[in-house]
Amino acid sequence: MNKTAIIIGGGLGGLFTGAILAKEGLRVTVLEKNATAGGGLQTFRRFGEEFDTGMHVIGGMQPGGNIRRICQYLGIMDKVELMDVDDECTDSLYFAEDKMTYRIQKGKEGFVKSLATYFPEEKTHLEEYLKAIFAITDAVDLFNLRPTTDLFKVHSEDFLMPADVFVAKYIPNTKLRSVLAYMNPLYGGRHDETPAFIHAIISALYINGASRFVGGSDKFANLLVSVIQQSGGSVMTNDGVEWVEVNDRHVDFVRTRTGTEFRGDYYISAIHPCTLLKLMPEKAFPKAYRNRLEAIPNAYSAFSAYIKLKPNSFPYINHSEYYMTKYDEMWNFGEHHDSWPLGFLFMTSPENHQGKYSTKVLITAPMLYDEVRRWENTTVGHRGADYEAWKEKMTKQLLERVEEMHPNFKECIDKVNASSPLTIRDFYGVKEGALCGYSKDYKNMALSQLPVVTKISNLLLTGQNNNLHGFCGVPLTAISTAEAILGRNYVLNKLNE
Repeated sequence: MNKTAIIIGGGLGGLFTGAILAKEGLRVTVLEKNATAGGGLQTFRRFGEEFDTGMHVIGGMQPGGNIRRICQYLGIMDKVELMDVDDECTDSLYFAEDKMTYRIQKGKEGFVKSLATYFPEEKTHLEEYLKAIFAITDAVDLFNLRPTTDLFKVHSEDFLMPADVFVAKYIPNTKLRSVLAYMNPLYGGRHDETPAFIHAIISALYINGASRFVGGSDKFANLLVSVIQQSGGSVMTNDGVEWVEVNDRHVDFVRTRTGTEFRGDYYISAIHPCTLLKLMPEKAFPKAYRNRLEAIPNAYSAFSAYIKLKPNSFPYINHSEYYMTKYDEMWNFGEHHDSWPLGFLFMTSPENHQGKYSTKVLITAPMLYDEVRRWENTTVGHRGADYEAWKEKMTKQLLERVEEMHPNFKECIDKVNASSPLTIRDFYGVKEGALCGYSKDYKNMALSQLPVVTKISNLLLTGQNNNLHGFCGVPLTAISTAEAILGRNYVLNKLNE
């Protein structure tokens, strides 16, 4: 195909979409505002250590996994450096309320067996719950990389009900319900809002086995960049798009901050839709459409601490640890709480030739954007002394909770760097620093799931706001976006050859 595509934004969505199109013969140009491409795959250096910013734990990369198959199709899988988490404990959960720790094993059988150790009377219910989880995921053609001819699909009652109601339907024990919802921070789970299919897909991914990038997630971003470049395309950094010229429902060109204009047959926006609107003339979209995009609520954000450890002071832990204050707060991350944090993810990052001890720790705790709204008109490095004092206070509160899981952890710390929802907003270009893009609401799925096609004839969308978010969802959406150009089931058929 002798066509060209201009992609606005070099995050995971832009790079995966660009790599697929480049492999299929399009000349692709990706325009990224930051110094490096990758979005949530970016890393940064502090205190002589390299820290991942977003993609910490990934699913779909086990043998036969959907994202692994996409990487094989792109020809990069043999270069991806991964470390699988331990089979005997893929995740551990600590509840401060009763000082209880739950350890979850890999695989369907291991999942049920491990949780039945703590809740023996719930074994049958766990088996029924697991069947329901995988019945939901089996119904999603794209998740299973199946070509489909169904333009409209009728889903089950379980599929569309709120996730908390879905869990309660199969699990009578209220404590176990909370345990099963421990990955809420990974998908912005909210009470009476998040659809069950989101909960099911994320849960199934990690039940099947999770992995971590070794030596920095930016290596994976570089592999996607190489696919684009080897096909004659380019990924241009440090020069984001500042204007999209639209006339008669057609994009004529985009202009970057340096004043360079780029023209192509297709234009693909991989940035937040509300950010895109600010780059276009008001007439580009009907007012009703613009208002709709602006009105969709965003998922909550996060506060993170990046910690350099003293040498040989803290062990490397080959699974993620989750902290929760109370069982009945598991669905309340999207609400304001004076006693922040309600919970957090704690993990040690693997390095090349990982030894017994870890050199660094990442802690990520859900946080509302409202907590930093008073500084929203500031920029990176210029937020003021009160902001820095607030960050220091939040970091202290976070580390106090860590001490409950790991007594004397503070003694292992060499240095700490922290980021807030404003950091996520400014580096990723995401409205309100939303980790998972638009918040998904079972009551109005049409509102919170945007189609990849738009009313502008040669403008498409990709990224976490169009379907699913994260390391699994974004590549799947990239297939949908690419097939809007290449043809229905074009990529899926190739994946199944």
